Amino acid sequence: MPARGAVPTGLEAVGSVAVRTFAAHQSQSPHLAQTAHKSMDGQHVNAMAGNGSGEVHTHFADYDELPDGHFYDPDAEYEPDPEYAATLAPDAARQRRERIGPTGRPLPYFPIPGPLTDHGPAKIIAMCNQKGGVGKTTSTINLGAALAEYGRRVLLVDFDPQGALSVGLGVNPMELDLTVYNLLMERGMSADEVLLKTAVPNMDLLPSNIDLSAAEVQLVSEVARESTLQRALKPLMPDYDYIVIDCQPSLGLLTVNALTAAHKVIVPLECEFFALRGVALLTETIEKVQERLNPELELDGILATMYDSRTVHSREVLARVVEAFDDHVYHTVIGRTVRFPETTVAGEPITTYASNSVGAAAYRQLAREVLARCHAE
Repeated sequence: MPARGAVPTGLEAVGSVAVRTFAAHQSQSPHLAQTAHKSMDGQHVNAMAGNGSGEVHTHFADYDELPDGHFYDPDAEYEPDPEYAATLAPDAARQRRERIGPTGRPLPYFPIPGPLTDHGPAKIIAMCNQKGGVGKTTSTINLGAALAEYGRRVLLVDFDPQGALSVGLGVNPMELDLTVYNLLMERGMSADEVLLKTAVPNMDLLPSNIDLSAAEVQLVSEVARESTLQRALKPLMPDYDYIVIDCQPSLGLLTVNALTAAHKVIVPLECEFFALRGVALLTETIEKVQERLNPELELDGILATMYDSRTVHSREVLARVVEAFDDHVYHTVIGRTVRFPETTVAGEPITTYASNSVGAAAYRQLAREVLARCHAE
């Protein structure tokens, strides 16, 4: 374990996990390039580019390389599957032939987690980035739903006055009488009075609406104002395995409250230049919270979102993020897909709305990677 206050890599144990190789698998199955890959839970992850005639073709890395009549899916990221179990690379020579993920690094094998015999205390994760529109809410909903699929009890905390997380789970924030604001500001308020059950088994919600914007002003005069959310969540920790906080797009008092309550921070980062610029300021804020308020806080990882491998810009931004943050960047990359805005309208996670989609597979892989990092500690 790294020293308190230090920014840990969090991937030492994950990096030791053997990875799959194409070469070994191809030697067992010469027709690999003509088959669609399946995810660990048996769902299609990357159907190879085709021309609509029923004939399957190989995957093309660049849009300009496509022959006439072929269509390239930029979201078609491979995901580990059981077929590669026999191709794990135990020696250095085979390691050199291992599969490279979208981040340019070897992609480890993240196993499906086993069931839990008991639950809690919860690990609290803050989904944080001061820039808006980078996929914080989408990642909170879908990571939580994927963790719940794997048998973990999950609580999502909508800590943004816009209430986007609540809307994304089919809740109308304007119709709520009690929200996380009441839990923060009213003495004697029980979390059970605010908690809402979602349509996803094992996943609950602390909703929010515009009332929460008043809390930032009212908390200024409170004693230990930065720890208000931490105190509110403490009674809930024995009942859950993970609590995921969707932060507002700012570095104000509400976000500092989330960082003070959290054990780990996940930073969703759009693969775009302006999103990249703000990461340095965010990491500086995380370090200040580590030093002054929460020595146990760790940067768990930077999650690349809205990635489009057809564009040079996306690839360059992702490469620069990996160069700057190395093992702090998740191996899982979330691609662009129209399914994500559709799920917002539907008011449910992509794992239930489009269970077989590439986006659902990506968030399941992210859940396995998060669990692998936590287990490695």
